[in-house]
Amino acid sequence: MAEDLKVATGEKAEQYRELIPQIKGVITGEPDLVANLANVVAALKEQFKWFWVGFYLVKDKELVLAPFQGPIACTRIAFGRGVCGAAWKEAKTLIVPDVEKFPGHIACSSLSRSEIVVPIIRNGDVIGVLDVDSEQLDHFDTTDQQYLEEIIAAIEF
Repeated sequence: MAEDLKVATGEKAEQYRELIPQIKGVITGEPDLVANLANVVAALKEQFKWFWVGFYLVKDKELVLAPFQGPIACTRIAFGRGVCGAAWKEAKTLIVPDVEKFPGHIACSSLSRSEIVVPIIRNGDVIGVLDVDSEQLDHFDTTDQQYLEEIIAAIEF
């Protein structure tokens, strides 16, 4: 992708550094998980204008759609299936520069071109994932990984 279409890494890091205290301020002291997830998603979508951003939570051995912003999404994802299921299975963040090259990618929307999925790990178990999609190829990098992982760590589950 042309560099002019990407946010420079330093600028992106600065956006995260400004956003994270705002997110923490909104969720700190709020005991309702759904409210907190909804506000995190809204803050990320508003700041970065990503195509789709949302959570899936593990329920009855599946990932089940939770608060999100963007077009209609897949409601349930099996363990190991697609990028979200693979991040769950591997218990690690996955950055996919081109979703069409990811084996078993689930195409909830043909407009999604790249993706990052951050697992939510508590007490050694993956209890959900944060899923972010972009309409641009190769949109996500280790800067996104670092700060999204920091945001996930701040949420009380």
